[in-house]
Amino acid sequence: MSDHHKHGHHHHHKVSGKNLFITIILNLIITIAQIVGGVISGSLALLSDAMHNFSDVLSLLIAFWAHKLSHKASNNIKTFGYYRAEIIAALFNSSILIIISVYLIFEAFHKLYNPQPIESNWVIALGLLGIIANSLGVFMIKEDAKSNMNFKAAYLHLLADVLTSVAVVTGGLLMYYFNIFWVDSLITIIIALYLIWASFYLVKDAVSVLMQSAPAELKLDEITEVITELQEIDNIHHIHLWQLDNEHIHLEAHLNFNENISLKESSELISLLEKRLNELFGISHVTFQCEYNRCENNSCY
Repeated sequence: MSDHHKHGHHHHHKVSGKNLFITIILNLIITIAQIVGGVISGSLALLSDAMHNFSDVLSLLIAFWAHKLSHKASNNIKTFGYYRAEIIAALFNSSILIIISVYLIFEAFHKLYNPQPIESNWVIALGLLGIIANSLGVFMIKEDAKSNMNFKAAYLHLLADVLTSVAVVTGGLLMYYFNIFWVDSLITIIIALYLIWASFYLVKDAVSVLMQSAPAELKLDEITEVITELQEIDNIHHIHLWQLDNEHIHLEAHLNFNENISLKESSELISLLEKRLNELFGISHVTFQCEYNRCENNSCY
C-alpha cells in the first residue's frame, strides 16, 4: 500500500467538562470586577473587556451544557444521538462573538471623537487580573481545544480575553504616564477586529460540519484508491463522506464487485475495509451497499 495513504489513525483526546466549569467561575469573577471598575474609571476598554468576559461566561455555559448533552444516548428520534450539540454551540458562540465585536467597534468610534479622562489605575489593576485568570483558563482547556470544536470556541474566547487584557493594561499605562485617553478606543477597535477574524474561521468550520461536507484533510481519491486496491472490487460509486462531530467521520458508498461472491465473503471484505479506513483516515463508521454487475465500470461513479 502506498505511503501517501498513511494519514495515521486519528487518536481523540478524552475531553472532560471539569476544567471548562472552573473557567466559567473564573470568568464570572473577572466580569463582575471589570464592570465595577469600568463604571468607576469610565474606561470603555475595561467595560468592553467586561462585556466580552460576560459573553464568555454565557458562551462557556453553553459549551459546558452542549458537552454534557452530546453524551446523551441516541433514541428512536435522535438516531445519531446528540453529537452535533457541540457543533451548534461552537457556531452560536463564535457568531455571538462577531456580533459583540461589531458593536464594540461602533462604540469605540463614538468615544474616539469624544475622549474623556479615565481612571487608569483601575484599568491597569483589573487588566492584570484578567491576564492572570484568563491565562489559567487557557492553560486548563488547551488540550481539549485541539480535538473538540466546541472547546476550541471556548478556548478562542479565553485566548482573546488574555490578549484583550494585555491590550487594556498597555492602554492603561499609556493613559497613566502620557494622558493619551484616545488609546482606550483604539485598543477596543484592534481587539474587536481580531475577534472577528478569529471567529470567522470557527464559524466556517462549524457550518462545514453542519452542511455535511467532507473533512478538509481527507481526499476522496485516496480513499477510493484504498478501497479499489482489493481485487474483488471493480469500482466504488455514490460516495458520501461527512463529519458527524469532532470525533466521528462517516462514509457510505456502493461497491460493485467483479464476481458474484457470497454474503460471507463480502462481509469479510467489508470488515477488512472498515479496519483499513479507520487506521488510515480515522473513518469511524462505514456503510457499504454491495452490488454485482449493476454498474458498468465507472459509469455510476
